Amino acid sequence: MKKKNKYNYQQKKKGQGKALTITLVISGILMTGLVAWIGVNDWSVEQSTKKFQEVIGLSAEDGEEAENPKEGSDSVEPPKVTVGGGDDSIEGEPDESAKEPEKPATTPDTPSDSGGYIEGQELPLEPTYVEGILIANKKYPLPATFAPGEDKEAREAFDQMAAEARLSGFNLTAFSTYRAFDYQVTLYERYVTRDGIEAADTYSARPGYSEHQTGLAFDIGEENFEKHWASSTFGDTEAGKWVAANAHRFGFIMRYPVGKEQVTGYMHEAWHFRYVGTTIAADIYKNKSTLEEYLEIQ
Repeated sequence: MKKKNKYNYQQKKKGQGKALTITLVISGILMTGLVAWIGVNDWSVEQSTKKFQEVIGLSAEDGEEAENPKEGSDSVEPPKVTVGGGDDSIEGEPDESAKEPEKPATTPDTPSDSGGYIEGQELPLEPTYVEGILIANKKYPLPATFAPGEDKEAREAFDQMAAEARLSGFNLTAFSTYRAFDYQVTLYERYVTRDGIEAADTYSARPGYSEHQTGLAFDIGEENFEKHWASSTFGDTEAGKWVAANAHRFGFIMRYPVGKEQVTGYMHEAWHFRYVGTTIAADIYKNKSTLEEYLEIQ
């Protein structure tokens, strides 16, 4: 029994010696290969390492990107823009839940047709608010489904203005305010048939581009003087002069003034007024400007 144990011990020791020998041989081979590899790469450890990474499929760029990821669109919070919008005339009240949007971007190089509209533009899904003001013109249309009806605040303001005008002997009336999209389709097509599209575009908005669809535009005239309704002659009447001089005190602006045709896109309309609130109306009146100029969205 004792002889057998001595034999096993000798065999085990012999196996360990053989394993050590193999390990030393392999280590020697690896060291020799490593030295040779560095020598091939001009004795540069950095270059040898880079070459080794390329051999196994790991590029230097991959390693750097893992440590320093490139900045992308997700690294900057995108601007908040709320679309929501209008053509013939008030200071819109956007949803309380909606945050103040930035002004929509416009570029002077945007291709436009002869009527001043953007070529190929489709109607949006939501109206556009700029600085809290509902806007509708030849560049910012309304959805076909936008149907707010006549604005109550604008109506109250007009009634107050009409009441004061009566003290001066003028019986004002708003003969056209809110117009639905479908009605504007009929109206515009009628004008195109009568005068042609080029002429119609100077005084009538295409469907979806009418400020009347916002419920904030009021066409104003004097009762019993229908011949001056929707006519430039209204501006020459005493009632028309009174409205032009006092409308801003009630929050209305003359939407399409004389000399601003290139800015607004429409001919002068002495009867067309837009409600924007007293503060903005006073500023626009004082500076003899337009809503486009005030909002800087020309």
